[in-house]
Amino acid sequence: MSDSDDASETVRVWLVERDYDDRNLVTLVYATPDGERFQRHERSAHLLSRQGVTAATEADPSDLEATDDEATRDRYAAEVERVRERHDPDDQL
Repeated sequence: MSDSDDASETVRVWLVERDYDDRNLVTLVYATPDGERFQRHERSAHLLSRQGVTAATEADPSDLEATDDEATRDRYAAEVERVRERHDPDDQL
């Protein structure tokens, strides 16, 4: 487990965004500390009520997408910093 880019390891990503839609789906976005890469998950609200959402998770680097927009990268990086300061990786949010 690390925040590194080594493809043989997982990368810790932090929750930066949670959106709800009218289909009872929750979109979770986890990003790397620099905001350069992210992973998006769609889950049912019902499933999340049973499983919960943690402040951070581990991701395979090949499952991460590049954050193309500079403003979004900056926002993700700032949110990762805020979440890291306030929560341990396994904290439920």
